[in-house]
Amino acid sequence: MNNSIKTIGISFTTGLLGAAIWTNFFLNDPKTGIMPENQDSQEMTFTNQFARGNESTFQSDPPISFVEASENSTESVVFIKNFSGTDPRRYSMFDYFFGNGPSQQVSTGSGVIISEDGYIVTNNHVIDRAETIEVIHKKRTYKARLVGTDKNTDIAVLKVEGVKLPAIKKGSSRDLKIGEWVLAVGNPFNLTSTVTAGIVSAKERQINILGGDFPLESFIQTDAPINPGNSGGALVNISGELVGINTAILSRTGSYTGYGFAVPVDIAMKVANDLIQYGEVQKAIPGIEAVEITPELAEEMKLNTLDGVIVLHVLKDGAANQAGIQKNDVITKLGDQAITGMGSFEEALSYYYPGQKLPVSFNRNGSTKTTQLTLQNLEGGEGILKREYFSSAVLGARLEAVNAIERDRLGVDFGIKITAMTRGYLRDLGLRDGFVITQVNREPAKDPKIVGKYLEEFSGKLLLEGVAPNGQPFMQSYNVR
Repeated sequence: MNNSIKTIGISFTTGLLGAAIWTNFFLNDPKTGIMPENQDSQEMTFTNQFARGNESTFQSDPPISFVEASENSTESVVFIKNFSGTDPRRYSMFDYFFGNGPSQQVSTGSGVIISEDGYIVTNNHVIDRAETIEVIHKKRTYKARLVGTDKNTDIAVLKVEGVKLPAIKKGSSRDLKIGEWVLAVGNPFNLTSTVTAGIVSAKERQINILGGDFPLESFIQTDAPINPGNSGGALVNISGELVGINTAILSRTGSYTGYGFAVPVDIAMKVANDLIQYGEVQKAIPGIEAVEITPELAEEMKLNTLDGVIVLHVLKDGAANQAGIQKNDVITKLGDQAITGMGSFEEALSYYYPGQKLPVSFNRNGSTKTTQLTLQNLEGGEGILKREYFSSAVLGARLEAVNAIERDRLGVDFGIKITAMTRGYLRDLGLRDGFVITQVNREPAKDPKIVGKYLEEFSGKLLLEGVAPNGQPFMQSYNVR
């Protein structure tokens, strides 16, 4: 009996010793790559590093936490309210009983404080058609002034009167890597802040959602959830530095389903600085229209790569024409940036100003060539452009002179374009954003201020001629009282 107990004890002890040896020298041996199925691999790595006396700083992927990034960014994100229509406070009791009553609409979004003195960046679509804008930050409400908008990038800038507001620290979207962790920070529905995490899924994405005459789409794609109300909020890296302005989601339901898109901060800040300093974006024009290279075009033109863009049209007397670029040339490089498609082409141009010189590499009939463009502004010159506008509450629109690129595209010598339309006289006439008026009662429409004041004060039979947004000419008469 004693011998049996002794045998069992020795066997049990030997088994335990063998299991310990197997675990320490084989299961945890990094050379074998074997780990227990239900043990966390990050924890195992941590244990092994210190078991081997490794004194290097432990880093995990994903980061241990996003606390630092959240603390550095959430206070810089604000809640924005957009009021359009009629303010019910301005209605009388008579209006309630004998009129249509108030019909004010309120839409909301987020914004990012970019300076201590109160400049805020948001999306153009967040404040579109706004008649009054309010910004709420830390339970305090500010009345905001609209500094400027850019439909081409869906960026807008607001200004509130504040002192030492918590401006966000800016990072670099050009340095951002695919696979890098990012946070989407918003202030939807005045919930103080929301923070969601994900990675950068792609860059230079084009999803064809932007308006404007020269839409610039080179989005950062992320799987960090961006839901309604987060538009205009911040996309930040793990240090809490701004790398993008959250703009859109790809969804069939209106809620986040896996794809979010942000305007790169390097583009957004260039646009914002231009709007603050000049009142309009200083767009540098190469004087061409280009298209993405598709497999069909590559086969037709006998190209051996899909990288680059194909020149579809060269503007007469434009920068590209003067530099010797021709139709069907394939642009492969702008400055030091390789061009992979329209996203990278438009982004590369967005960092330059009119008058700057830009080296260009392109292929023509199988040969690589280089030239240098002197970039132009929208009027065909090389200087800073300050376009004249006429804004009118009576007309319910902003009027601006069409630029050289638009004149070339529409085939007109001059014209006044209708933009930023709200309720007013022009909408009642059936006009809408994008109409270009070339003649008013048979007189040339060249100066926005002259045309605007004339329309505000005119009564009688009105004849308007011009070009509709689809490029079709129009002529319409109205009886105006």
